Amino acid sequence: MARGLFSWVWLRKPIYIQARFSYLHMKYLFFSWLAVFVGSWVVYVEYSSYSELCRGHECKNSICDKYRKGVIDGSACRSLCEKDTLYLGKCLSAKPNNQVYSGGWGDLEGVIKCQMEEVPHYNLGAEMEHRKEASPFNKPTKGTSVEKFKEMVLSHLKTKVGEQANLPDLVSLVFSVADYNKDGLISLPEARSMWALLQLNEFLLAIVLQDREHTPRLLGFCGDMYVMEKVPYAPLYGISLPWVVELWIPAGVRRSMDQWFTPSWPRKAKISIGLLELVEDVFHGTFGSFLMCDVSADGFGYNDRHDLKVMDTRHIVPEATFQKAMRERRCDTEEDCLYGADCRTSCDLTKHRCTPEVTQPNLAKACGALKDYLLNGAPSDIQEELEKQLYACIALKGSAEQMEMEHSLILNNLKSLLWKKISHTKDS
Repeated sequence: MARGLFSWVWLRKPIYIQARFSYLHMKYLFFSWLAVFVGSWVVYVEYSSYSELCRGHECKNSICDKYRKGVIDGSACRSLCEKDTLYLGKCLSAKPNNQVYSGGWGDLEGVIKCQMEEVPHYNLGAEMEHRKEASPFNKPTKGTSVEKFKEMVLSHLKTKVGEQANLPDLVSLVFSVADYNKDGLISLPEARSMWALLQLNEFLLAIVLQDREHTPRLLGFCGDMYVMEKVPYAPLYGISLPWVVELWIPAGVRRSMDQWFTPSWPRKAKISIGLLELVEDVFHGTFGSFLMCDVSADGFGYNDRHDLKVMDTRHIVPEATFQKAMRERRCDTEEDCLYGADCRTSCDLTKHRCTPEVTQPNLAKACGALKDYLLNGAPSDIQEELEKQLYACIALKGSAEQMEMEHSLILNNLKSLLWKKISHTKDS
């Protein structure tokens, strides 16, 4: 009987092995198919996203077609459309309607930005930028005098930055940029290009702050495409990782990793002073007051001398424009009164309208962005005082105008503390 049982087990063993092999084979095929499916889906999504975000050839063709027809003109037109010395390189776009590319212009490295008229299959959401007209280069019309165009620009700037700004000087500055060939005249194509560009907050700020060291230089323009100086080191700190990797990294680990990829502390202090000086430049400057509505590391970089540079100024908006938009915005909760990541006002529930005044000034937002950046690796002899001043700065509430003295005192104390520590080093 034992011999019979042994024979039966021996006969069943190949059947068991065969079944197990079939199971493993099916399991392997299933996971292989799943990997192919997921991989194909990722490739498709990435390609679809890229093809929608990166349409530089369309932008160039549209601009150059209008240039050749004499509709627009500017300092970059011949290089882009005739000489081919201005070229679009790597795509950096984050939104389909705002095409951004690294590029070269002769010996200069720059960032090229172009506005697209149509945005297929994309919801822009609430933007504070002026909506593009069906034909963005239809103003000024033929026959408009230079004096009439000046009145148009003055009225537009008054709406954008408010009447408190030095508007006559700002108009002169705009006209000096529009007259790229410096012949003392503004042609109709030059005027149309400048009018289209003035609708963009980012370009307006580039003109307002063009003499400040913390803003990249405006290198040239053609129509509503413009070229800015390239910022060598960006973002302000941290490392960019593929989104698939980002999904698996805990937030705490990610913050620690970001701190590994920063300059030495004296250089971080100099960069931070640059951000504090930028806050001074945009707060009640010569040409109006601006609000910083997205103060994050991704929006800033620095050069070889560790001077801070603003990379993305789309969310640095004129205070007058912001307040007008907020007065018209309906709200049911405080969350309805948020623009960008950092500009928040309160909700008046009796009128269901947002109030115009921000709850936190630019300086408090800047200090919040710098807190971990500066405290990590700070010298022990100023660690406690630095932490105390940063938290006092973050605690600032209300608009800077309402607390101008306290605002100025905290700003000057922070700058003095940092300069005192690095003034004797080569990094200063």
